[in-house]
Amino acid sequence: MPIQIAPNVYWVGAVDWNVRNFHGYTFQTHRGTSFNSYLIVDDHITLVDTVMWGFEEQMFRRIAEVVDPARIEYVIANHGEPDHSGSIAAVMHRAPNATLVHSKRGSSSIGKYQTGGWLERIVGSGDTLSLGHKTLTFLEAAMLHWPDTMFTYVPEDRLLLPNDAFGQHIASAERFTDEIDQAVLWDEARKYYANILTPFSSLILKKVAEVQQLGLQMDTIAPSHGLVWRKNPMQIVEQYVQWASGDHQAARVLLVYETMWGSTETLARAIMEGIVQAGVQARLLPVPQTDHTTVMGEMLEAKGILVGSACHNRRPLLHISAIMEDLIGLKPVKKLGAAFGSYGWSSGAVQILEKGLQEAGIEVAQPALATTWRPDGSDWGQAVAFGRAFGEKVKAAVR
Repeated sequence: MPIQIAPNVYWVGAVDWNVRNFHGYTFQTHRGTSFNSYLIVDDHITLVDTVMWGFEEQMFRRIAEVVDPARIEYVIANHGEPDHSGSIAAVMHRAPNATLVHSKRGSSSIGKYQTGGWLERIVGSGDTLSLGHKTLTFLEAAMLHWPDTMFTYVPEDRLLLPNDAFGQHIASAERFTDEIDQAVLWDEARKYYANILTPFSSLILKKVAEVQQLGLQMDTIAPSHGLVWRKNPMQIVEQYVQWASGDHQAARVLLVYETMWGSTETLARAIMEGIVQAGVQARLLPVPQTDHTTVMGEMLEAKGILVGSACHNRRPLLHISAIMEDLIGLKPVKKLGAAFGSYGWSSGAVQILEKGLQEAGIEVAQPALATTWRPDGSDWGQAVAFGRAFGEKVKAAVR
């Protein structure tokens, strides 16, 4: 059924309980997701964002409980990605007199995915659209997380519709963030930011500053995935600022590693012992047992990351190599790192991992640790000292 999130504003989206791999790559949606669409009932009935193709009938059933879909006059496309624009054609078919509203850059992205020849209106930052009693104000948000992205703001309701910003991948019968387990909520919000928005951290800080300068007041933040923030919605904005700035990272180290015959895992356990001796939290994350989404979510608030691998054909193993590719693409902010691993007749893996850390913008805090074959007592002591030294550097960096 439709859910009212503000006076005459209704959630009419769809819930995907089954999806476990999103965006067609490594984002593991362990709790499913939702595609949020919002119906504004006014003199000019407006739909803000649509849903993923294949879910349009869920959306239309909810719209029909409020108004006849044929009465929709404006369709706001905040972002051209198919999980939000995939049902535009279906909406425009049922509401043939509607106008599609999007950013200038949306002409390119939406035009490639949707080729319907509909009435269109291009808007930019500061442009407004009167619906009668309510007004829509548009704010371009390029690269959060596509070039075409924009936010839609309803000043009369102090309601922000920011599309992909401030969301989570959660399938739920509830619609508001205060209605679910808060540990689950923040776990998914953290993973969402870490895996989607980390590369745009500097842009996020600028956009938040811009919103503050505009004096936009928010009682409700309704993203296009997950649940709606209605009680103290600024908490997620403040959390984004912390994540984007990297200034509130904990004295915590993640040891992400892939082992072949257990030697690199033995090193990881010894290194962890040294980190703990330094008074710093540590967590082992073996891959592929730990998926990429979880690794990146854990990394967001940790100051240190150690990456380890056995050596195979002079290179790291495949799953830790994929983790490194994620790190290089995401460019996490203000992290300390180092590499470790074991090798047999030829080396090279730790050097590649170390180079990957540098390419990811992670400060390499100390030279890599590499041991041969299976670690012995001397290697164990060397690994403990390696971890203790790294732990001390992390502890000093967060003071």
